[in-house]
Amino acid sequence: MENTFNKNEFSKVPPSEGFREAYTLHLADNSLILGQRNAEWCGHGPVLEQDIAITNISLDLIGQARNFYQYAATLIGNNATEDSLAYLRKEKEFKNCLLVEQPKGDWAQTILRQFFFSQYQYLLFQQLQNSKDEQLAAIAEKSLKEITYHLRWSSEWVIRLGDGTEESHKRMLKAIEELWKFTDELFSATSYELQTASDGSGVDISKLKEPWMNKVKEIFSEATLAFPGKTFMQAGGKEGKHSEHLGNIFTELQYMQKTYPGCEW
Repeated sequence: MENTFNKNEFSKVPPSEGFREAYTLHLADNSLILGQRNAEWCGHGPVLEQDIAITNISLDLIGQARNFYQYAATLIGNNATEDSLAYLRKEKEFKNCLLVEQPKGDWAQTILRQFFFSQYQYLLFQQLQNSKDEQLAAIAEKSLKEITYHLRWSSEWVIRLGDGTEESHKRMLKAIEELWKFTDELFSATSYELQTASDGSGVDISKLKEPWMNKVKEIFSEATLAFPGKTFMQAGGKEGKHSEHLGNIFTELQYMQKTYPGCEW
């Protein structure tokens, strides 16, 4: 990322955001944090082809994040840049959902998380490309081709593992147990999501839950995986209430800027 923020204002945090700014940061944070998580597989994938695939998905997500951060910076002003928004904000200021910050776990857990998120993001961006905010609409439209691939790739892997060996099936069941409790937050609207949906710049995420569920049931059926029953759902990430895992991500993500303030490549 090109660094343009004032080196003497390393600790300066952008002012509190309005609804549009908060919504844009939420979209950016989701993509950045999942991209960072997926990047942990670089050089560690099960086979070379899939190592490259998950790394490319990571790059796609970080590219999406950059576009949203750049737009958010113009909305926020106060010398904010994509770098300051990614590297200088604290944990409680990040608005990503809890799902994307969970540890990568094994291959099954990474695959399932990508499927859950990609299906949600696919439905969301299909609607967001009709946003009254031209910048949000353009970013959504540009990202949809990438997301379509992410969804197809992760869906095929869910089926492959679920309907594979006894061991791969067991690992998928464990992944469902670990991740299902974070999925409801995707469809629980915050104040900034409600406001942007109301003014036409955002999306009414409550309408995405049914088609998301239907797709998950379809893929789980093909994968011979039982659809999970009711369980206690966890939320709060979109309002800055995160797990300890986000702090662990920041030790790498924000290390350089916090150790060498204002550094540039």
